[in-house]
Order: sequence, then C-alpha cells, then structure tokens
Amino acid sequence: MKSSGRRYFLSAGLALGAGWITRPAFADILPRSSGRRVVIVGGGWGGLTAARHLRELAPELEIVLVERNAAFRSLPLSNKWLVGLDRERGLATYADTARSLGCTLISADATAVDRDRRRVITTQGAIDYDWLVLAVGIRYDYTPWFGDDRRAILEARQKYPAGFVADELDQLKQKIADFKGGDFVMTIPPSPYRCPPAPYERAVMIAWMFKQRGIKARLIVVDPGPGMQAFNRVFADRYEDQIVHLTHAAVKSVDPFKKTITTEFDALSFDDGILMPSQQAADLIWQAGLVERGADGAASGWGAVDPVRLHAIDDDRVFLIGDLVGKVSSLFGHYPKSGHLANQLGRIVAREIAGRAQGKLPEPQLPQSVCHVFTDVAPMERVRIDASFRIRGDGVISQTVRQHFDPQPRGEDVEWAESMYADFLKKP
Repeated sequence: MKSSGRRYFLSAGLALGAGWITRPAFADILPRSSGRRVVIVGGGWGGLTAARHLRELAPELEIVLVERNAAFRSLPLSNKWLVGLDRERGLATYADTARSLGCTLISADATAVDRDRRRVITTQGAIDYDWLVLAVGIRYDYTPWFGDDRRAILEARQKYPAGFVADELDQLKQKIADFKGGDFVMTIPPSPYRCPPAPYERAVMIAWMFKQRGIKARLIVVDPGPGMQAFNRVFADRYEDQIVHLTHAAVKSVDPFKKTITTEFDALSFDDGILMPSQQAADLIWQAGLVERGADGAASGWGAVDPVRLHAIDDDRVFLIGDLVGKVSSLFGHYPKSGHLANQLGRIVAREIAGRAQGKLPEPQLPQSVCHVFTDVAPMERVRIDASFRIRGDGVISQTVRQHFDPQPRGEDVEWAESMYADFLKKP
C-alpha cells in the first residue's frame, strides 16, 4: 500500500519549523537496523502489551519503544485513588519495563512520521522502522468552546484539567482535596471519549467525599446526553443534595476566566471544576495523515484503521491501537476506549506483525473488553461491563454487551487490574 509522504513535509513544516520546502535531515538515534525493527510509539496499555507479546512471538525482531515519560501510570482504577479509597496501582519505570521486555527505550517525544522513508522523527533524532505501532492516545479538542483562542485553552487546561491523561492526576487529586465548598462543575464530553462510565464514576466519588466531609457543595454535572441509567438512579436517590445532573445540556461556550458555562438552556457560574472537552486522536496521527475522513472529506478526529488487521487504511506497515482508533463497524462505531481494549489490540497487532515477519498472515482475531465501574461508595456497588465482538457473514463486526451488577464487590476490580499489569509490565 502506498503511503502519503507529501502529507509529511506539508504538516511537518508546521510541527517542526515552519517554512520548509523539503524534508529536513535528522541524525539517526540508533544505527540503521541490520535486521528488522518494530518501533512502538507510546508506552501505555496498548504499546507495552504489543512490545511484550512481540518479544514472545517474534524474538528475532528488534523492538524500540519511544516514550516521553519516565514512568508508567495507569488511569483505570484512578477514581478511587483520587478520593483516597485506594492506593495508586500499576506504577513502573519505563527503563525497568523496557529492560525486562528486552526492548530498546528511547526517552523522547515523537514529533513526526515520514511514512515514505519509514522513519519516526523524535526530539532526540530519527529512527527507521520496518513496522510502526502508534499507541499515542488522545488529545483534547477545545475548539468548539474557544476556537483558536490559545490563552483560553491554556487557562482551561491548566486550571481545570479534564483528568483523562495520567499527568493530570496529581493536580486533580489536590484540587478535589482542597475544595472547601460552593459549585464544582464537571462537563461530560460528547461521545466518543475515553471510558464512557469514567466521568460518572468520578462524579459519584466526588459527591461521596463532599457528603462524608460535610462540605457544603454542589457538583454540577453538565451532560450533553441522557446520562447512564445506573448512575442517574444513584445521583437522584443518594446524592440529591450533592449532585445537580443537567442532561441533554450540550456546552455552547465556556469562559474559564470568569468561570461561566453556557448551554442551550442555562448560564452557569462555578467556583472550581473539571472541564472535559471533546477528544480526538493525538497530534501524531494528524501529522502522519492517518485521520479518517467522511465522504465529504471532513475529518472525524480519529485514526483510520483496517477494522480487523488494525493497520492504517493506506499503509500496511503502520498499525494503530488504543483509544486513538476510529470507527470499526457500521453497527456500533468505535470499540470501547478503555485500558482492557487497548491491551487486546496490542495483542492482536503483535500477532499481525509477528506473522508477517514470518511470511504468513495470521487468522483474524477480534478483541474483548472488560470494564469495572463503581456506581456508589457507601455501600460499595459495582458494575462489570463485558463487550464481545464477532465478524458477521457479511464481514461487518457486531458487538454484544452484558452488564453484571454486584452490590457486594470483593476487590474484583483490583484482581483484574493486577492481572492486566502482570501481562504487560512484567517479563514474559
């Protein structure tokens, strides 16, 4: 499949230094591969899983992990940690993890992909690849609220972090702990976004903390949709004094300086909050020309991917995994954007690359998804959401979702998380 190199140097001029007419030259970080090299950009649930299973399935391949952070931090289970109900789990340094997985770690930010030359450009230099796995996650899209007002975007990002990326967790935890009273607002993003139950679970945790501490506060949840049935009931029955849930209230504008939000029906003021904007695939997917587009040419914001093989639509040397993945089915749209699903996609891509390296195409494999969500704290109540997928006779992927309510959980969420960490953080 032919890749679009032209997209590289048109967009790289913006990303790496405006005004270039031809591709810039970058020194190689590593010697040119004498064998075959897989470069994985992004060390989250998907990227680390791909690295671990590639090492197991294709030990002859050189694996290079590009990750800008020093340590892995996990978002699943973080809501309980935010309000002091659990310790932080899954912590690991990338240096130790890369060593245990037998891969080379490049501590840098990937800024561009030259798909014609099969090179990844980083802040430390360039790396050539035979296969590339992009597991770079999401970016926030504040333009529906602020247009191109960079000052407003920076204010919202710094003062009212959404908490959908790990480097915002410490600030968010401190913000919640320091709140003394008043109106605390939380905007729910329009779909699709990472782990759809997560904001509602976070709302329950925060409301519980307000109630437990006797804080005179209202948590105002501004929701563009109808909410989620299990949470709607808990909000109304158990936290009616702590939670104001505004459904079908799409945000029209936000003023992060005056602390106001306008919807189609209301104008709200707030004292503090969590502003969760729309989400899209991360910058690198846009730079590499890998964003899916509709018949009208409009960008969806998510990565264009072969729904079964998970390679880019126009480049079978580049694979996309994790939350950045676009629509995979005309029936349900996107896979769940969750840690478990990212892990599953990492396994599938490892099989795909290992098979191709060995001269054979593996049998198609689809993921499964598991999500543990707490719908209340006192008493603890949990819902496990399982999603399975199959390829129908017409080639379309279908989805089956089952929910299991547990009014007396016994730490099943922790057991699940620890088993997942064992899969991609420890030596195979």
